[in-house]
Amino acid sequence: MTVLDDRALNRAALARQALLEPSDRSALDLVTHLCGLQAQEPQEPFVGLWTRLRDFKASTLSDLLTERRVVRVHLMRRTVHLMTAEDVLAWRSRFGAMLRQKVAAVYRQDLDGVDLAELEAAGRAVLADGEPRTMAELVDAVIDRWPGRQRRALGEMLIAALIPVVQTPPRGLWRAKGGVRVALLSDWTGREPAPHEPDGSEGADGAAGSGGSGGSSGSGGTGGTDPVGRELVRRYLAAYGPATSSDLRAWCGVAGLPAAVAAVRDELVSFRDTNGRELLDLPGAPLPDPGTPAPVRFLPAFDNAVLGYQHRGRIIDDEHRGLSVAGERVVLVDGRVTATWTSRDDTVSVAPLRPLTGAERDAVVERGEELAGFLSDGESRRVRVDG
Repeated sequence: MTVLDDRALNRAALARQALLEPSDRSALDLVTHLCGLQAQEPQEPFVGLWTRLRDFKASTLSDLLTERRVVRVHLMRRTVHLMTAEDVLAWRSRFGAMLRQKVAAVYRQDLDGVDLAELEAAGRAVLADGEPRTMAELVDAVIDRWPGRQRRALGEMLIAALIPVVQTPPRGLWRAKGGVRVALLSDWTGREPAPHEPDGSEGADGAAGSGGSGGSSGSGGTGGTDPVGRELVRRYLAAYGPATSSDLRAWCGVAGLPAAVAAVRDELVSFRDTNGRELLDLPGAPLPDPGTPAPVRFLPAFDNAVLGYQHRGRIIDDEHRGLSVAGERVVLVDGRVTATWTSRDDTVSVAPLRPLTGAERDAVVERGEELAGFLSDGESRRVRVDG
């Protein structure tokens, strides 16, 4: 079996993440290809698309949000993601059990004895008029039924787990300020999420007997027939492969995917990494020559290219792994995390994690000037590199 070292995996990841060369896809198509962009920091997806797309304009993403073709939702690993409405409608019910389990794990004592089906029904009743609500407003409307409970526990379970909702604009628009207000996904898009019935292979997440929309009847079944799970496997590998099964689980947080992997295994090819782990992939997917030059890329906080794996050695050294979960914006040099960056007063500041060569420094400055221009709407090209 072919062995792929970290450099080979790095170039494959860069190619699939549109970081090896600028993509000519539309912004909507790229969001689809990437299976969404992590977006708990509302402005970060703009940088994520700018760094990947040729001639990206911030207004394009804002328009997609106001047109309701792209939405902000809790999904992968219960974090906020920017997703196409089509993917959220197709996938949200499959993620329901995982979302409930993760919120329940954080607030287990506070939610003890709370009938989650009753809580969901109460929250849906508040949102039924179509008016976006803050979490505080939702909790205010239902708290009398559960006196003495922690407000945040009820609120998080409502808007991040039980009820399929979207975070409505102006949240997430370019340079717009606005708190989180939510509306029903079905009202916002005019369509109900596709149903899903977990099968017996889904383990603890799928077996969570907590009520809510994630357990509604519909597609699913046994023996690995889970259609959304199979789609997740294929879509993940297209954007992140080659990858291990544990990488797939770390990316999305969903249980039950070993059955989905087994169901599509005949469609896949296999490799090994240098630690002997099996890597799965789609046949014919891009595997660039490891010697392919990789240009400097500035990544936003929590970028998919870094967080999309359990084993992140293909893109970040173990000693810097903490940066990937601390919200640091990073710079790729020769395809690897080599610096962090910030932006303040229309100046992009770069802090290298190792000494840069003269050529590397020049490339970082050149790309940083382009980023400064994007972030300032062309008013500045100021860059400072520490050290």
